[in-house]
Amino acid sequence: MRGGGLAGMIICMLIAASAAVAQDKATSLGKPKEAPRQFIPIAAYWTGPYAAGGSAFGDGMADYYRMLNLRDGGINGVKLAWEKCETAYKVDRVVACYERLKNKGATGAPFFHPLSTDGTYALIERGQTDQIPIITIGAGRADGSDGRVFPYLFPATTSFWSQSTAKIRFIGQLAGGMDKLKGLKIANVHHDSAYGKETIPVLERQAEKYGFQFRNFPVPHPGLDQKSIWLQVARQYKPDYIILRGWGVMNPTALKEAQRVRFPAERIIGVWWSGSEEDVIPAGSAAVGYRAAGFHSAGTDFPVIQDMIKYLYDDGRGDMDPRRVGTIYFNRAVAMGILGTEAIRDAMAMVGENRPVTGAEVQAALEQLHIDRDRLARLGAVGLLPEIHLSCRDHGGSSHVKFLQWNGDAWVEDTDWIETDQTIVRPMVEESAAAYAREKGITPRNCP
Repeated sequence: MRGGGLAGMIICMLIAASAAVAQDKATSLGKPKEAPRQFIPIAAYWTGPYAAGGSAFGDGMADYYRMLNLRDGGINGVKLAWEKCETAYKVDRVVACYERLKNKGATGAPFFHPLSTDGTYALIERGQTDQIPIITIGAGRADGSDGRVFPYLFPATTSFWSQSTAKIRFIGQLAGGMDKLKGLKIANVHHDSAYGKETIPVLERQAEKYGFQFRNFPVPHPGLDQKSIWLQVARQYKPDYIILRGWGVMNPTALKEAQRVRFPAERIIGVWWSGSEEDVIPAGSAAVGYRAAGFHSAGTDFPVIQDMIKYLYDDGRGDMDPRRVGTIYFNRAVAMGILGTEAIRDAMAMVGENRPVTGAEVQAALEQLHIDRDRLARLGAVGLLPEIHLSCRDHGGSSHVKFLQWNGDAWVEDTDWIETDQTIVRPMVEESAAAYAREKGITPRNCP
């Protein structure tokens, strides 16, 4: 009896287990499987002397992706996923983040933003080997615009060299005409790094063309002690205009030192990495009248940013501090988010499937990316960004720059979009890219 009872109990247990497995299988068959998401890496810096910029870029891009998920269901129905990685603006950590994130998700990273010129240099060959576009919006090495030599490097929107030509054109306007540049003295106060030195070659060409003098004044990282430099600038060199090519805490320090030596802020023209609220507010009255370049506008009066407010910040769902929405760094993050996700959108169209896309597929899409006024209107970004047109040959894009002026409370537009001088820049790009190709044994691609 006992043996029969035990056997019967085991049989009952097996029958129950089989029924449970069958029920689980039926349940799983009835439950729709979650579609794979498009993974996007976010490498930025929330710590260190450059955290003001990096935190806005990292959180702002994440929030743009989050808004697309909430408003549109992602891109063509493909939800976006992302992971943040702290670089502290250090080259080794930029590389470490790239290596950690490049194979994440269903198809790996579709692109990577180093958010560092020095980090860009470290990733050029890795990106090409791994077939992952390295996107350096408004940064990176300018000769990367030559897609024949740098197929996976995209200094999209515009480059430092292009910006430099717009800056000299703007100084020409302030001086009363380009002919008035002759004989002027311009000081180039720059961060002592690859980023800071990037525009020296193009300034040399421009000085030769227009007849102005310029002198470089490198500022050691991070730029908290500049007293002796500004004494040299104001008391010895005595320039007519100053170009400020700073980053992070170097910028408000520079503006305070300029005020201390009584150099007027109105005659200081900053790079776009020296033209944020974080650069001028700490400088107080020393920043009033100061101008800086921009490849996008400031403020919240754009439909895309209004949508981010509606879908995220009104409900406390964003990573970004809502008080920073509409600031320069936040809007720059939105610009970065737009360019990358629109390349993903075009890549899906090119492969004919709404699915996560690879880096190689995004590279092909970037080389035909056209964001014209109609597309900007659909994106809610008319006025926020200029039109952008990339190609196999030209990875730079629009090359249009505007200048903004700090009035003590906000950045206001001082110019419309200024066209850059590609008669200077493009030959330099091709010359530098050709030298790189010879050094690395690269055979340039044939581009249409």
